[in-house]
Amino acid sequence: MSVGGGAAMGGCGGAAPESSRGHVSVVLMGATGDLAKKYLWQGLFQLYLDQVTSRYSFSFHGAALTEPAVGVERLAQVLKDLVCPLDVPANRCALLKDQFLKLSNYWQLKTAENYTTLSRNIERSLEEEGLVEAGRLFYLSVPPFAYAEIARQINSTCRPPAGAWLRVVLEKPFGHDLESAQLLAAELQTFFQEEELYRVDHYLGKQAVAQILPFRHQNHEFLEHLWNRRHVERVEIVLKETVDAKGRTSFYEEYGVIRDVIQNHLTEILMYVALEMPRDPRNSDLVLQRKLETFGSLRSLDKSSAVIGQYQDYAGHVREELQKPEEYFSTAPTFAGVVVHIDNLRWEGVPFILMSGKLLDEREAYVRVLFKHQAFCIQRESINSLCKPKQVVFHIGHGDLGYPAILVSRNLFKPALPDGWKEITDHPPHLHLFGQAATDFHVYRPMQEREAYSVLIANIFHGRKESFIVRENLLASWKFWTPLLESLTHEVPRLYPGGMENGNTLDFTVLGSEISFIQDDPLKLMDAGARQHTAKDFGTLKSTFRGSTLVSGWTDELISELAQDIHETAEKYVKLSGKFHLAISGGSSPVVLLQRLATHHYTFPWRYTHLWMVDERCVPLTDPESNFCSLHDHLLQHVHVPYVNIHPMPVHVNDRLCVEDDQGVELYARDISKLVNNGSFDMVLLGVGTDGHTASLFPHSSEALGSDRMVLLTESPNKPHQRMSLSLFLLNKARKVAVLVLGKGKHDIVTLISRTGQDPQKLPITGVNPTIGQMVWYIDYDALLL
Repeated sequence: MSVGGGAAMGGCGGAAPESSRGHVSVVLMGATGDLAKKYLWQGLFQLYLDQVTSRYSFSFHGAALTEPAVGVERLAQVLKDLVCPLDVPANRCALLKDQFLKLSNYWQLKTAENYTTLSRNIERSLEEEGLVEAGRLFYLSVPPFAYAEIARQINSTCRPPAGAWLRVVLEKPFGHDLESAQLLAAELQTFFQEEELYRVDHYLGKQAVAQILPFRHQNHEFLEHLWNRRHVERVEIVLKETVDAKGRTSFYEEYGVIRDVIQNHLTEILMYVALEMPRDPRNSDLVLQRKLETFGSLRSLDKSSAVIGQYQDYAGHVREELQKPEEYFSTAPTFAGVVVHIDNLRWEGVPFILMSGKLLDEREAYVRVLFKHQAFCIQRESINSLCKPKQVVFHIGHGDLGYPAILVSRNLFKPALPDGWKEITDHPPHLHLFGQAATDFHVYRPMQEREAYSVLIANIFHGRKESFIVRENLLASWKFWTPLLESLTHEVPRLYPGGMENGNTLDFTVLGSEISFIQDDPLKLMDAGARQHTAKDFGTLKSTFRGSTLVSGWTDELISELAQDIHETAEKYVKLSGKFHLAISGGSSPVVLLQRLATHHYTFPWRYTHLWMVDERCVPLTDPESNFCSLHDHLLQHVHVPYVNIHPMPVHVNDRLCVEDDQGVELYARDISKLVNNGSFDMVLLGVGTDGHTASLFPHSSEALGSDRMVLLTESPNKPHQRMSLSLFLLNKARKVAVLVLGKGKHDIVTLISRTGQDPQKLPITGVNPTIGQMVWYIDYDALLL
């Protein structure tokens, strides 16, 4: 069953030298799987290249469930693609590759007899070659559900003799939560000692990550007084991906992005950044102990500590790959941002921001330590760079640099050169990194780049455990993350379009221990409280309408969603400034919304809300035609808004209606200027007429549409003709504009609006484009589709 045609056990195909330290047998389970094809065999080949002149001899055994005839052929296909490092001459590479193939065999490991046969073959070959066994390495590149049975077989039939070591390598996931991780750990503990287990987190093999502790140790003199809460503003640990979850939807349905990369990769990196440095960072036991101490200082998380998202096509990918019915819709997160705090003397108050997601705008991975900066430089281009940002970045890979690197702001310190790394000074022109020109950094990169699995396999061979996950730290990590994961079980992730179309959809802000999206949710799930969601529950058909956010649903759902939006916006601004300024348009569309606010939102902060009119008909305020009368009948008489917070438009002055000499528009503009900060309403509610008018701005109102006045007198083609209205100038100063469009009668104008550029003279609604705020279209299915 030899792939290369021989069964030689010694280095370079012959018997091991007399001074050999012994023979190492490597058994790769799942030898023809994707991970093995992409990384593991190449990593084993690199191990052989590194050790070819050492006093060890090797044999490599690929194993799988496949029958031998097929397995041998598949493994041969994998091994033929192995490559040597660039510094190995071609003829030398060919020789070494040939020798590696001769040392590589395929085994079917399916039954207890198969394992016994493998073990006896190793023992017989060693006896024939006169070699002493140094150890056996079993790499389990198989699903976790297979661990227990394989562990049983290894323990019962494949252990090496006394004096030789056994190392068993496991790939994540190591459980789904704390309970499952405890069960798996207990099961494996039945068969192996903890020192025999190597749980792989391949990010710990990334060269930039592996340099965090050595960098901190080598630069202790500079970092000791900087690496703490007095000087660090925040730490960002980021893994951005541009790919989707296709091919992995079954995994994501069960695990999601937090379990996939944040609970393991990003958390382990956090440990390297935050742990108290041991005197000797090469001492595995001390490093692992420091990690455990840091886990013990982590502040507990709840759902306010995280924001989650899901790219818009994910559910379709799930239905396609897992044969789910059309009504199935998933709430698995494909994006998450989490803020973590460490309650110890060094890090108290410093936010550690962990973020990862699929279908983002770029492929990038880094750790960024951003320092506080109090310098104020008078000269715009400061010669000594004192005012430029201060940061240390461990660039893991991809991005604009495209290679692993360590970056240190030149206005911090010049770091010691890491072993095996070189400084880069010939940057491409105009290259900017993390908000600074590349020339503002000391930039270091490895002299020779090595794939993460090659690094980890070498560490396994040498028994270095600091790059692996031990049982205590694994359980400590799950103990930390499980409460958050449970709290998010029924949370609805924010939908995002994917790629560059995400815009600012996923931007978030951190305030203390809480994290929240900056923008209101552009893509909403109706009936968010339901535990089981179907496709019809989701109210979003498109991510945008005319370049702004679109929310769509059946009328009742849509009104409920808009009312909730207004409620949340009110609470936001009351919290920020102590008051909420809402301007409401007239017409028939808002009536059902006003009724909803009056009857369902009992905790609305009415006491701190100022109500303004977007437009008004020139009739007495008690007239049924009056927009204010409608506001009164459907809302004001049912809620408790302070009288002084209600601002009807002054259309009825001196017993006259909308007479220019009575200066009603100037009076309303003065009130707005006096009470509304910068004239920017916190929220404005608009409608759309069948002719494209909004507020009381009509297609023929040429002068009014171009005015820079705040309030205007206008004329409607319908009775009552005279109107008062806020101007486009003022509407576009709002922090948020919601446009509500309901009913089949609005379908034609919605279609026309979707096809028209910015032409307020033709369709005034197209002139609404907030300069600093957000615009959201609430269009029901009747208006949008029918």
